[in-house]
Amino acid sequence: MMGRLRYRANVVSVLLGCMLCFCSFDGFAGNPDRQGEAGAAELLLNPWARSAGFHTQNTSLISGLEAMRLNVAGLVRMAKTQIVISNARYLEGTGINLNAVGVAQRMGKDGVLGLSLMAVDFGDIPVTTTDQPEGTGGTFSPNFFHLGLAYAHEFENKVSVGMTVRVISESTADLNATGIALDAGVQYVTGPQDNFRFGISLRNVGTPMVFGGEGLSFRTTNPDGSINYDLSFDHRGASFELPSVLNIGASYDFHVNPKHRITVLGNFTSNSFSRDALGGGVEYSFKDQFMLRGAYKIDLGETVEGIDENVYTGLSLGVSFQVPLGKNSTRKFGVDYAYRVTNPWSGTHNLSVRFDL
Repeated sequence: MMGRLRYRANVVSVLLGCMLCFCSFDGFAGNPDRQGEAGAAELLLNPWARSAGFHTQNTSLISGLEAMRLNVAGLVRMAKTQIVISNARYLEGTGINLNAVGVAQRMGKDGVLGLSLMAVDFGDIPVTTTDQPEGTGGTFSPNFFHLGLAYAHEFENKVSVGMTVRVISESTADLNATGIALDAGVQYVTGPQDNFRFGISLRNVGTPMVFGGEGLSFRTTNPDGSINYDLSFDHRGASFELPSVLNIGASYDFHVNPKHRITVLGNFTSNSFSRDALGGGVEYSFKDQFMLRGAYKIDLGETVEGIDENVYTGLSLGVSFQVPLGKNSTRKFGVDYAYRVTNPWSGTHNLSVRFDL
């Protein structure tokens, strides 16, 4: 009896905390007038294929290591150890790739610790100057990466909560900016077969970032003109905020029989620096070894002059194969693929390989 009371108290506390969090972020209402004002936009990019097939809208049911990118509370819904390696060909035709690797390890019965690293590969960019606008013959590639450390805890298989601390680094040879972002999330599972799920996540909450370094310095002649000599001057870089996002989602599993499952989901995304988004998706699963999914997302509210829609408004598709590593083994090997339609460019391709050990 006391255990049930404690469990209910935990559920009430978590859900009440999420409601207070949601209410305190009323400024999250989509603001298209601020579109483009935030920095570190790569925080919104998703390198993981399984969640990309849902258009990164599976807030309520995302599980395992990928949850660190959307709703960290789902990190706890995995077996003992999980390793995922992923690559995304971002906006086919731009030459940009997203590379990610992560590992999650169960800590005791109810907790999971996760570590993930994502890096953006921009390829070789020609070096240009004011004196040589056509290029100097050299190339450079910015270094953008995120290192995340997360912990999630589960309460009696019904409510899970989690938090991620993420270090953000953006740099070139003579410029750099560093920041810290926090993510938090909650998932609630109920129903006769745990087939109803609800999730809330708040992402990319952190202090403003600012660029600094020798790249903001320049030399020019003494401005008073009395004596002809050069002086060094520094430009002061403007600070920029992180693209904070609030996600609220729900899903329901229809178990046709023990082999077949159909899941439907809906999700609302509130962006602090662009329009809000609403979407839904569906997934078919056969024996949890073959999964086919698709989703659709639309932007809400009025458009800004010159901006018709976001690049990822529209359709996404995904497929997963998952097989045990041996007869009667609980260890599994899986491959996930996703394709997202983009406007413009020729879409984004995601491919992930996962090991559940």
